[in-house]
Amino acid sequence: MSIMPDHWIREQANKNQMITPFVEEQKRDGVISYGLSSYGYDCRVSDEFMIFTNIDSAIVDPKDFDKESFVERKTDVCIIPPNSFALARTVETFKIPRDVLVVCLGKSTYARCGLIVNVTPLEPEWEGQVTLEISNTTPLPAKVYANEGLAQFLFFKGDSPCETSYADKSGKYMKQSGVTLPRL
Repeated sequence: MSIMPDHWIREQANKNQMITPFVEEQKRDGVISYGLSSYGYDCRVSDEFMIFTNIDSAIVDPKDFDKESFVERKTDVCIIPPNSFALARTVETFKIPRDVLVVCLGKSTYARCGLIVNVTPLEPEWEGQVTLEISNTTPLPAKVYANEGLAQFLFFKGDSPCETSYADKSGKYMKQSGVTLPRL
């Protein structure tokens, strides 16, 4: 399994629409960088956020998730409360090839501010907008800027295609759009 370089990512984006919209080079003037990098792609976070709130002392239950635990905001700057988190989504839509697994890591600019980005791997033949979990580990409110870079996706190509892809399994998060809450 090898990590794939910029020219391969570009080819897949242009030929197979692996990433749309695709930004061919890193944009960084006055923004947190996004676009194609040497061995990855820095995605942008959209302006749709679901900010966790505990007004009603809810219990977080992945089998019975209460949407009322979140406040929805469409904004250019999301303020995440101390020791809390928000869900957001990528601007980009991904269409992963059958022989590729994608791993996501948060950008260092946010990590150095105590914001951690968590995304599970994008499995072979998964498609959709990626739901991003952004944790504020600090005791202070923290800003996240919409339409700027938030995380980097790394593309690992297997030696051969997998036997069973995410599409073959009819995965529950297939072709998601918008911020998607836990499903059972």
